[in-house]
Amino acid sequence: MSTYQAQIYVTLRPSVLDPAGTAVQSGLHHMGFDGIEQVRIGKYIQVTLTAETEDSARQQLDQMCDQLLTNPVIENYHFDLEVKTPTGTPA
Repeated sequence: MSTYQAQIYVTLRPSVLDPAGTAVQSGLHHMGFDGIEQVRIGKYIQVTLTAETEDSARQQLDQMCDQLLTNPVIENYHFDLEVKTPTGTPA
């Protein structure tokens, strides 16, 4: 078993309105940041998990995202995955 660290990035689908992003964009314009063309607000999630293989870890992450961490109807996600120290091995 190996331990993996995942960084999951969740964003609204491009077709979904983002009122929070629009509010932040407006605030930035009022502060003088006139070059801002668009702001989209998302989520960042870190997960540490153990799995037999990297493929198994990726499958688990896909299931987590599809079943709990995202709303697949309105959100997209992608993740980065890196191997940590093997389970049972001192860091």
